[in-house]
Amino acid sequence: MEHVKENGRAYPAVVWTSLGGAGVFEALTVLETQDKTVRAASPWQDDPYDVVVSLAQFAVPMLALVIALRLLVWRVPGGADRVQQTVRAAGAMVTLVGLTVGSEWAAVIAGAPASPSGTWASVLIGGLVVNSVLTVVAAVSLGRCRRRRRLAHGPRSDWLGDAVFLCRRIPVLRRWAGPDAAVWVRQRAMTVFVTLSTLAAAALTGAQAIGERWTDPLLIAWFLVVVATSDLAFCVISNAVAGFIARPPRTRPRRIAEASAVAGCVAVSVATAFRDALWPVFGTGSLSVPALAALTLGAGLVTSLVTAALLLACSPYEAARLRRRFGAAATHLRRPGTHR
Repeated sequence: MEHVKENGRAYPAVVWTSLGGAGVFEALTVLETQDKTVRAASPWQDDPYDVVVSLAQFAVPMLALVIALRLLVWRVPGGADRVQQTVRAAGAMVTLVGLTVGSEWAAVIAGAPASPSGTWASVLIGGLVVNSVLTVVAAVSLGRCRRRRRLAHGPRSDWLGDAVFLCRRIPVLRRWAGPDAAVWVRQRAMTVFVTLSTLAAAALTGAQAIGERWTDPLLIAWFLVVVATSDLAFCVISNAVAGFIARPPRTRPRRIAEASAVAGCVAVSVATAFRDALWPVFGTGSLSVPALAALTLGAGLVTSLVTAALLLACSPYEAARLRRRFGAAATHLRRPGTHR
């Protein structure tokens, strides 16, 4: 019993440590991306490094927010699942911070856009050192938590259930938050992800277009699609890691379609980050807005189609392998009512 109590105190402490590191990272990231003077001195102001920083700038606080909200219901029944899922979410957040820190170090080592110099460059590199130390500490702490606690079964609850629990404590939201609402969201999780991604992308695109005074409709539309696909990939992947919404079983064609869509979304972000390196391979002349849209969105489309083809092609070979290995024991994989 004493060991359980110690673990009950240890896990929130580790999660709060991760949140503290994420807070420091976010503060420095906002400073280096939103202040023009600081951004001009940043060694990682250009792509592909800036794409990683921009993604983390919005993804890390979203993860930190939902993690902090779940700590409010830490002692509500269902704690076994809550501990595992929260530690996994914190691990995803720290991993994203670590990837961003790694890309920033790569920019410093590569000397992009030029050798760092000046006061602000020194401040940013000093902040990068601090972020690196905090990320390592958080990663080690979370790694120890994962070794100490591993559940034998899959999660039986999700973050959505805790969100409903919190909303029912608020009089204004009580009538809208109920089991039926949770079931509706779980059955339409992909629709929810697409809607949230589109709304977030629209807000960011509007702010970017106003701030940069964009007037080209194609550029604005392209930026909207890139941000929306990036957000969608983040939603689906983070949900698979942390179990924000427990999704019901889906048919194999739907799983393939979703996996292909996510792969295409990731490819769009990668192509956007490395567009300057990819364009000489696939095109000539300057990289215009139509060419940029064709390059990045085309990469996403091709990746989606290839992923779908590979997943569909794997099925017959997997079934044949199971039949060879297990013989008659694998016959339960056939559809009911079908025969050789």
